[in-house]
Parts: sequence; C-alpha cells; structure tokens
Amino acid sequence: QVQLVESGGGLVQAGGSLRLSCAASGRTFSSDGMGWFRQAPGKEREFVASIFWSHTTNYADSVAGRFTISIDIAKNTVYLQMNSLKPEDTAVYFCAGSLRYYTTRRENDYDYWGQGTQVTVSS
Repeated sequence: QVQLVESGGGLVQAGGSLRLSCAASGRTFSSDGMGWFRQAPGKEREFVASIFWSHTTNYADSVAGRFTISIDIAKNTVYLQMNSLKPEDTAVYFCAGSLRYYTTRRENDYDYWGQGTQVTVSS
C-alpha cells in the first residue's frame, strides 16, 4: 500500500521561505506524476504544482516564479520549495501521486494522497 508523508510545514513571516517534503513508501514513483495541492480554510482544494517523468513541471499562476517542485528518485521524495511566501499561501498542503500518462492539474487524476501539512504565513 502506498503511503505519502508530508513534512516541512510551519509558521513563517511574509517574504520568507519553506521547503516541503513528501516521502513515499510502498511504491517507487519514478514513472508516476507527482503533484502538490493546497486547501485554504473555507476554500476548495487547488492545484499548486506537478512534476511528470522527473522533468516536466507545471505551476499554478499564483505560485509560478516563487515555488519550485523537484524530485529525488533515489530518496523517493518530492519537494516543494516555496519562496517569497504571502499570507494568501496559507493552507494545508497535500502531496499526491498520479498514474496517468499525461500531465494533469485535475485533482481527480491523482490516485494516492498524503495527509497534508499546514503552512501558515503571517503578515
């Protein structure tokens, strides 16, 4: 059974940085697509970033240029480097894996999920 465990969340001031990690067990995701989503209080979960085939990346417009997704196949871990954080980035961040053979931002195209990690950005 696949398990994803996110870490690295916390409280940071606006303009600061955090790096989220998502470690997988039970499956090597070298051929899977991996994504990060987030859910702010009272809002629907939304796409943040994805990486497919270890090199094809996509970003939501709201984070492009500030966030970077990367993957370490040897460690079976995907990362989200978040710079220039804003209060509106405050949310629970989820890592997810996709078995699709195409890049996707659709939540329903992701097949396994982590439990999430809280990111809070103070103004």
